[in-house]
Amino acid sequence: MELPFSESYKIKMVEPIRKSTREERERWIKEAKYNLFNLRSDQVFIDLLTDSGTGAMSDRQWAAMMLGDESYAGASSYYNLKNAIKNILGFDYFLPTHQGRAAENVLFSALVKEGDVVPGNSHFDTTKGHIEFRKASAIDCTIDEAFDTTLDHPFKGNLDLNKLEHVLVSNPKENIPMIIVTVTCNSSGGQPVSLQNMRDVYAMAKKYGIRVIFDSARFAENAYFIKMREEGYADKSIKDIVKEMYTYADGMTMSSKKDAIVNMGGFIALKEEDLFKKACQFNIIYEGFITYGGMSGRDMNALAQGLDEGTEFDYLETRIKQVAYLGQKIKEYGITIQEPFGGHAIFIDAKKFLPHLPKEEYVAQTLAVELYKEAGIRGVEIGTLLADRDPVTRENRYPALELVRLAIPRRVYTNNHMDVIAVALKNVFDRRESIKQGYKILDEAPIMRHFTVELAPAVKTEATV
Repeated sequence: MELPFSESYKIKMVEPIRKSTREERERWIKEAKYNLFNLRSDQVFIDLLTDSGTGAMSDRQWAAMMLGDESYAGASSYYNLKNAIKNILGFDYFLPTHQGRAAENVLFSALVKEGDVVPGNSHFDTTKGHIEFRKASAIDCTIDEAFDTTLDHPFKGNLDLNKLEHVLVSNPKENIPMIIVTVTCNSSGGQPVSLQNMRDVYAMAKKYGIRVIFDSARFAENAYFIKMREEGYADKSIKDIVKEMYTYADGMTMSSKKDAIVNMGGFIALKEEDLFKKACQFNIIYEGFITYGGMSGRDMNALAQGLDEGTEFDYLETRIKQVAYLGQKIKEYGITIQEPFGGHAIFIDAKKFLPHLPKEEYVAQTLAVELYKEAGIRGVEIGTLLADRDPVTRENRYPALELVRLAIPRRVYTNNHMDVIAVALKNVFDRRESIKQGYKILDEAPIMRHFTVELAPAVKTEATV
């Protein structure tokens, strides 16, 4: 008999979590103005808000932290990280930053100006925010298949080459500072980009003289999907696939809180010395000296070790199979989710879950709140709230996909927790017809509003009942 699959680690430390009552949760979410970001962590039973910085570090990462060099300049920890980035990713130049959005802030300060256009595949919220804050435009060139949650396509993160070339020929070269390739593509459901697509995008970029930057928060998960799904890579190691991936990039930004399995940290890595020197100026202004950039030495050591662990097949297989386990459970209950399952999260199609709610009442946010009320499970809306308002008209932007993301922290929860999540979602699904109203906005920030928005139940008039 074949042995069943098991995790590639054993547990050394645990943290207690508390179950709350529905009455408590209804009070807490009301006090939080129906924004799950405003909840206290001790008001949450299973926290799937994000997989960013929420993973469990290994014994080797904790050991590396004890050897951290906290020198202001030229710390040995900086060189440990520099060597890891060179060996695993292939870049000669890098700048540490305190997290991924900081890396974007530094790099985009060096590259993006008013009136620019930045094509890519479903830019994530902070990426789009940094672009639009500089009065530039993020143009989504994702393949159309990504927006059909029921379609089984192996690489829904791919860029549509026709859409991309249209952007490149329709705008002056000097107004296109870069093409962004997000691996995996979070906003379309944690979907991977194929190596063939990376190769084709890079060739097109070179034809038009445009640089390619990878948003690399989940690059290792992307490499796993290439190994499992793309012809010719089944016998390649994850590290070999990663090395090839980055031959098709001129640079990268990294939120290390995902695939490097640390609680804080990020970096920029580049091939161009001139761009590196320009970015150094902004790193010093915004982050810190170029050999620490907002990170402690101990955190750089943990990050260097995490890059190595995160690009090992056994770890990735354990991580991604747990996500798939949850996805399969939810699918068996007849709930529509983005397929195939992504690398870091399961994405629920809220419009198909609550088709009777109007889009103006923030359907995905409504579903996320109901799941929290049901079992204390905190997910996050990837829909209209996250899409923000149009910078010119200030009207809501309604994306093609209205999703609730259930992001699974790395090496944190067991499959018993996945069972609880699936059943809680089924319970909400069984009573979905009783959910008669969504939410309205009371107060919002002018950009990236979903983090701090305040909501209230939408008031139904006689005409709308």
